[in-house]
Amino acid sequence: MINTLQNKKEISKKLKERAINEGFSISGIASIPGSSRLKLRTKALDRWLSNNHHSEMKWMEAERRKNIGLLLEGAKSVLSVGFTYISSQNNNKNKILKVGKFGQGEDYHKVIYKKLKNIGRWINNEIPDCKWKICVDTSPLLEKAWAEESGLGWIGKNSNLISKRNGSWFTLGFIILTKDLIPDTPHQSLCGKCDKCIEHCPTNAIVEPFVIQSNLCIAYHTIESREKNIPKRIKKNLNGWVAGCDICQDVCPWNKSVPYNNTLENTPKEWINNLNVKSLSWDDETWKKNLKGTTLQRIKPWMWRRNIKANLSNR
Repeated sequence: MINTLQNKKEISKKLKERAINEGFSISGIASIPGSSRLKLRTKALDRWLSNNHHSEMKWMEAERRKNIGLLLEGAKSVLSVGFTYISSQNNNKNKILKVGKFGQGEDYHKVIYKKLKNIGRWINNEIPDCKWKICVDTSPLLEKAWAEESGLGWIGKNSNLISKRNGSWFTLGFIILTKDLIPDTPHQSLCGKCDKCIEHCPTNAIVEPFVIQSNLCIAYHTIESREKNIPKRIKKNLNGWVAGCDICQDVCPWNKSVPYNNTLENTPKEWINNLNVKSLSWDDETWKKNLKGTTLQRIKPWMWRRNIKANLSNR
């Protein structure tokens, strides 16, 4: 038993180190089904859905999101990782049209998946009898809840996962495993009495701490909404945002001083730095060429024009 426990400790430590060596900024492990906190997070999701705060994002209703065991038969542990996407170059200062930092470089889904696949190969060698499954944020998983359970950080009042060292400028990835590993301690919330994200949201989308009403969120309307026009209440508060919105993260005290990840993957695309009024004249092929290889492909060419026009009408 001691040898078994020692082996678990050793392989758990090596797995997390392997993730860091692969380029992730943080890594942690949680046991499945997790602590009672996961049940609370699931109930919170149910309340959010019942209030229709997810608006048109119907994929959030997937039942599998509430049960990680449905994603991989025999699941016993999950490795959670964070990939820092902020670099010294991807800011929006003095820009007429702004793009969320998460989308300025390479498509983080592909970046994270590739790194996790490398870790998967390592698992095949180190734990040959272990089955595993990769999940990024396109998978029906309570990502932030499991990342919190793994000790990566805590879910802040703006609903983003926040790390003491890396703030909230990172995206998440997971590997579900069929082996029992040594879990990390779930992270405790450190938001305290701070309400800066709530106070600075120009559309009051954070309707209560930890709860985002999507149809009031600038990021939702510029990325997800397929409506022909952006509502007046949102439009008058865009302030240059055409793809996402970083306001609630920019004002977060935990983001004041975080380490950059100045990799090629995070280098802003040249066309993003040069977005301006003339971008309205780009045809669909130009948009598709520019968007290729980025997570911003989710925003269709007609939506980019809609978002740009909505900003220009406020000037």
